[in-house]
Amino acid sequence: MAQVAWTRGGEGDLLEVNDDLVRVRSSKAAAPGTPFEGTLTVGSRKPLKVKVARCRKEEGGTWFVIEGRLIDANRELRTELAALVGSQAP
Repeated sequence: MAQVAWTRGGEGDLLEVNDDLVRVRSSKAAAPGTPFEGTLTVGSRKPLKVKVARCRKEEGGTWFVIEGRLIDANRELRTELAALVGSQAP
């Protein structure tokens, strides 16, 4: 189950959260410098905004890995995101 539903369509899974830096596996690409917005599909279902630093297509796949910085994320949201990443099975 995807953890993020993007506003412009598509979904994503959190791969890594380090304070306000995030890495997300996404079904949609995003250009560097753009804000990418979505909503959590689990937990609090809060809005999530990421300022994209880089976006790369996974090798041999149709998914993308987006790296960026959280925008307007308070400590509570960052803690929740870190817990979601920590609860994923390896």
